[in-house]
Amino acid sequence: MSNLLRSLIVLIFVFYGCSSFDVTKYVDPNIGGVAPLLTTKAPTVHRPNSMVRIFPVTKSALEDRYLSDKIYGFALNMPAYRRGAVTEIMPTVGKIALDRNINASNYDHDMEEVHPWHHKVLLEEPNINAEWTTTERTALYKFTYNDKNDHNILFRSKRKAYIKITGDSVIQGWEEFESVKQYFYAHINIPFNHSGTFDKENIKVNSNEISGENVGAYVSFSDNLTPVEVRIGISFIDENQAKDNLFRETNSKSFEEIKNESYKIWSNALNKIRAEGGTERQKRIFYTSLYRCMERMINISEYGRYFSGFDGKVHSDNGHPYYTDDWLWDTYRALHPLMLIIDPDKQADMAQSYVLDYEQGGWMPGFPQLFGDYPAMIGFHSAALLWDTYQKGVRNFNVEKAYEGLKKNATHATMVPWRNGQMCSLDSLYIKHGWFPALLENEKETESLVDGFEKRQAVAVTLEHSFDDWCLAEFAKALGKNSDYEYFKKRSQNYRNLFNPQTGFFAPRLANGNWVEPFSPQLSGGVGSRMYYTENNAWTWNFSVQQDIPGLISLLGGKEAFIKRLDAIFNESPEISKWRFMGQFPDATGLNGMFVAGNEPSMHIPYLYNYAGEPWRTQRRVRQILDMWFDDRPLGIPGDEDGGGLCSWYVFSAMGFFPVVVGSGEYAIGSPFFENVTIQLPDGKIFRITAKNCSKKNKYIQSAELNGKALNRAFLSHSDLMNGGTLCFIMGDHPNKQWGSE
Repeated sequence: MSNLLRSLIVLIFVFYGCSSFDVTKYVDPNIGGVAPLLTTKAPTVHRPNSMVRIFPVTKSALEDRYLSDKIYGFALNMPAYRRGAVTEIMPTVGKIALDRNINASNYDHDMEEVHPWHHKVLLEEPNINAEWTTTERTALYKFTYNDKNDHNILFRSKRKAYIKITGDSVIQGWEEFESVKQYFYAHINIPFNHSGTFDKENIKVNSNEISGENVGAYVSFSDNLTPVEVRIGISFIDENQAKDNLFRETNSKSFEEIKNESYKIWSNALNKIRAEGGTERQKRIFYTSLYRCMERMINISEYGRYFSGFDGKVHSDNGHPYYTDDWLWDTYRALHPLMLIIDPDKQADMAQSYVLDYEQGGWMPGFPQLFGDYPAMIGFHSAALLWDTYQKGVRNFNVEKAYEGLKKNATHATMVPWRNGQMCSLDSLYIKHGWFPALLENEKETESLVDGFEKRQAVAVTLEHSFDDWCLAEFAKALGKNSDYEYFKKRSQNYRNLFNPQTGFFAPRLANGNWVEPFSPQLSGGVGSRMYYTENNAWTWNFSVQQDIPGLISLLGGKEAFIKRLDAIFNESPEISKWRFMGQFPDATGLNGMFVAGNEPSMHIPYLYNYAGEPWRTQRRVRQILDMWFDDRPLGIPGDEDGGGLCSWYVFSAMGFFPVVVGSGEYAIGSPFFENVTIQLPDGKIFRITAKNCSKKNKYIQSAELNGKALNRAFLSHSDLMNGGTLCFIMGDHPNKQWGSE
């Protein structure tokens, strides 16, 4: 049999299997609806990376949504991840009431149907079945009133807004969100008999126009029991574009047709990775995690144009969708690398969107949003995103302009946490000494640019900028910019300036070079250790040197000592009571010793055993952590999920590998959860991972083959993956300490 024929048979088998195996049944958007400590997840309906994302509005975006007794309304859209609804819609019965508490309704999860493409609930008090679906730029709601009564629909804003009722079937207007207007055009399938507007204090009968803050509009119908459909076009350009988006995407299609169209889109997207074997629980976690990975970035191009919050103008997209809404500190580590595997063309457009943000706003953004940059967290991880994209052969973005923007950020932008823009005195000290200067804990802040809560985060800032400088150095080298390469390569070693051999930790130094004393690796630095670290303590940050792991191993005393330090982080107990520790470190959820399963800087740590020659320990740790801290229940995500930040870790790990060093083109191998994983790659290629004898006990790799040849390294190259082929593991219940030890 020829290789070509064999390949065709494999492809037919794979795609036939995918078509007859409905992976969508494993997705449960209610997973993560109860937060371990901080921010919960909403059961969001949207299409992959689409502009419109909608969800039921509970009392507060910060509460545990799944445990909320009541629904207060439904979002017209969530234009910025986890920033709440912009304009709400709510069906009611009887007399119009202004109070949201009166209009709110109990609901029961046992009476709920929830999917990424469709959500349906029973609003108990008004006895209304509410369901919704979306296209890329529209939200569609269907309300079935089960009792004869006055039937109403309320539109409500909480920010500055304008709402107008037109005729007997249209409500249109806008609500301002962070100085950007979200326009909407809503068409209702049944003519309404009565309408009016309202503000915080008064109902204005027969009024058809209102503006201001906390304003709204209502429409009322006769008591017929025909389902009322509200179709809402959304735009960030203008009201005419909102109307155009609505009719382009929904005209002549029924609610069911649009819902089914969304289902097919999700089925195709989720089937790009097909997992077989394992447990039903593991598949539910896996496919729900994959769904979460497609919530951001969002495509806000509207048929050839997009609004940019970076310069406040409407631009042509030149045939390439424009993406925004990203939190790079969370997503560069695993989410973007995952999408570079399954949808590299989309990632190229995301990379180009960063370049456009730089051109329009003057700086490479950290957290690009609809309204411009939201410079949260630390580092300039656009360097990691763009270098990783380029290094993996995805280069259809403006590479030279990208490098220009990265170099400007690296040499002229401040490193102060939660800031972007020109340098300050602390940056000058960093350039001079090679570390970000710290203060004593009782010392008053001297730099006005530093946030009173976020503090300096001096050690973490130094470590993360060292990594970003490595990415920029590698980018410069690839582009033939040799002097830049030498400069940034040297800066990438700045992490060494904060290693204190007396304590064995990366520790804070004052501007004069003295170490901060007293110093506790667990507790120094205040809330979240923010004076010195970011959200976690020195134990986590002691392993944040991905760009030079051999150098880190050497600093910590060699491979044997390094392994002991890795073991120690998983077993170190809090020095104070756990409840007090969590009060100081609310982001440190999912504690295994001092290892934090619920926060992104920890994700690579279990894989570091590979670099010290004992990958069997990685295999044990990965299985232990992911099995313990991820679940298929509402309390199923160990920390703030951050739009794919944590869930992409699970997806990678369940497949059996992880991008420890973003930008290296290499993955560290862990322990696959499934007997078979098939990844659909561009150009029709397939990469298949098989794990013979895989089970809960059989978590240890006994041997491996890549395309029929023995693989004795605990690493997989990106090029081998993207070329297609088969990675085959033989699993067992005892570690083979020789495999991958070289």
